Amino acid sequence: MTQSLFGMLVFPGFFFLCLIGACAEYFDRIFHARMQNRKGPPWFQPVADFIKLSAKEDIVPEEADRFMFKAMPVVAVASAVTAVLYIPLWTTQAMYAFEGDLIIVLYLLTIPTMAFFLAGWYSTSLYAAVGAVRTLTQLFAYEVPLYISVLAPAVLANTWSLSGMTKYYAAHPGYWLFNLLGFAVSLVILLGKLEKVPFDIPEAETEIVSGVFTEYGGRFLAFFRMAIDIEAVVVASLVATVFLPFGLGLPACIGFFLYMVKVALVIAAVSFLRTIFARLRIEQMVDFCWKYLAPAAIVQMLINLILKGVLPQ
Repeated sequence: MTQSLFGMLVFPGFFFLCLIGACAEYFDRIFHARMQNRKGPPWFQPVADFIKLSAKEDIVPEEADRFMFKAMPVVAVASAVTAVLYIPLWTTQAMYAFEGDLIIVLYLLTIPTMAFFLAGWYSTSLYAAVGAVRTLTQLFAYEVPLYISVLAPAVLANTWSLSGMTKYYAAHPGYWLFNLLGFAVSLVILLGKLEKVPFDIPEAETEIVSGVFTEYGGRFLAFFRMAIDIEAVVVASLVATVFLPFGLGLPACIGFFLYMVKVALVIAAVSFLRTIFARLRIEQMVDFCWKYLAPAAIVQMLINLILKGVLPQ
């Protein structure tokens, strides 16, 4: 019981994710700034922003649903933290593993986006409602290719467990190279999942102020920003586990170092992509996902189905 509480609250749970999430935000911002020939923020900026927001007054709009307005930031953080407990980070075994945990992780990572939508909708603000509708529209666009691209390596491994997948690819070195197309698709989809350029339509500040978070401030906004940072680390960990399953099963210090390197590489790739592209309109984003990303993910699935019948298991 004590070990479980430690895992959920400290390592690799809440406090660990808060720390790594702040580091990931700083790394993303400094990398993005340097690519634009800017200096970028100081290393303590994410923590300073959280402290500043936490010290501000919490204001709930008069017409808003008070319960939903206050609950959604907590729901977003809790679901992202829970998802990491089923992902093997630097070993071949997750803290809580069972057959089918891959589906649970994908489900849990959908909840923060739904929390963003509900937060904007129940704010009863016109700008927040527009951002909420865009958030939900974008969710419907990228979820299908994301699921297909992530499930394709699971088909090859013949398991719906993330821990089972890592054990399979650890026993078959080099097989993960067959999933590179799915890896490329997932990197592009992460831009939509994390609402980064060119898929930052729900938070188009030049159009709708701050999207779903227009009416949020103080601790509520601080928790939402924390949820976004934690979600970035968790989805990067998921992508690293599914598509870069090498270096697992090594001594803890080496495995942890490789895990951090892989997460940093995924975040750097996302930061690079958001630097070189301009924002798309919402209908362009939907068309791009269904015309290009979904077919590419289906091709990856077909490749793995063929390989499953050819390669020795």
